Amino acid sequence: MRDQYVKAVQRSISYMEEHVKEAMSAEKIAEHVAYSPFHFHRIFQSVTGMSLTEYMRRRRLTHAAYDLVMTDQKIIDIAVNYHFSSQESFTRAFKQLFHISPAKYRRFTRNLMFKKEEMPLDNIMPKGWLPSGSNPFDYEMGVDFQTVHSGRAAGVIRAKRKNVQGFGTMMQMFKAKKYRDKRIRFAAFVKSEQVDQWAGLWMRVDGEADEILAFDNMESRAIKGTTNWNQYEIVLDVPSDGAIISIGLLLCGTGTVWIDHITFEEVDETVPVTSNNSLQDLLNEPINLQFELDFTEEGTE
Repeated sequence: MRDQYVKAVQRSISYMEEHVKEAMSAEKIAEHVAYSPFHFHRIFQSVTGMSLTEYMRRRRLTHAAYDLVMTDQKIIDIAVNYHFSSQESFTRAFKQLFHISPAKYRRFTRNLMFKKEEMPLDNIMPKGWLPSGSNPFDYEMGVDFQTVHSGRAAGVIRAKRKNVQGFGTMMQMFKAKKYRDKRIRFAAFVKSEQVDQWAGLWMRVDGEADEILAFDNMESRAIKGTTNWNQYEIVLDVPSDGAIISIGLLLCGTGTVWIDHITFEEVDETVPVTSNNSLQDLLNEPINLQFELDFTEEGTE
């Protein structure tokens, strides 16, 4: 059931991203994914941690922030384009999210982008994040101030050339002690552009001897091609002997992938783990050692 809910939320987010400038009600969005408004409001809240209306408000404000920086439209025109009743109501909502007025945001961010535009992407790796992977030097990794889901910046991985081999990842590592014997959900909004192989979130729990205790990299449900912002998640159980947790975003092959609005939180057992536990599929002992199990010769009865 959880998987159905997550897919319904992803469909609703795709719908909202496509119609962000249009008048849209929670009822219309719920109807699009074939749920009642009341039921879907609860589903959306449980999966994303925010209401439908709050999500749409944040996305409209983020799009408005982009227009403030990249265009010379008047603030009142931008406010109207994103369905705010007045410039005053737009300014109040904008300051709640960005902690700065639209006019000051326009000046500050344009100045920031001017200073950053000549700086190689690798020189602005976000604090706490590390570049890694099988071929990390074939990828640019860092911060993007133009393509964001919420706030002012997003993480980005971009292949430097075509026919890239291996993968690159932007990752973090931290101690697992705080999360032992807990079920943890790592979720983020991801956007992709011309990913020719695949991309995805990943999470791994290692033991003291560097053995892998839990792992999921979304390969079975990978992000491919060009996709708009949407939320993806990984849920793993952290064993009592877990020592290190690693999380990140990876890109395999050419293309570009962005990550933003990350959450890392404990969830209860009603939220299923996303990895396939291969140990559960193993038999207790070897079988068919003579290669004749279920073998039927023609003519035998």
